[in-house]
Amino acid sequence: MNILVIMIPLSILLLVGAGIAFFWAVDHDQFDDMETPRLLPLLDNAGPPRASDPDDPDPVSAEPVSAEPDSREPTP
Repeated sequence: MNILVIMIPLSILLLVGAGIAFFWAVDHDQFDDMETPRLLPLLDNAGPPRASDPDDPDPVSAEPVSAEPDSREPTP
C-alpha cells in the first residue's frame, strides 16, 4: 500500500513529461512531413547528401565516391 505513495506521483510526473515532449515536438514542426521518412529506406543512394554541383546535369543519379576499396572485388 505504501508503494502507491511513490507510484502515483511518479506516474503523474511521467505523464506530464510525455505531454511536454509531445507539445514541444508539435510546436517545433516534428510532425509536418509524414510521407518522406517512410520512403527514405527505399532510396538507392543511401549516402550522405552531397552539395549540389552547378555543372552536374543530374545530381540525383551521381553515386558517392568511396575512399575505401570495394570488399567484393579481389585485390591484385
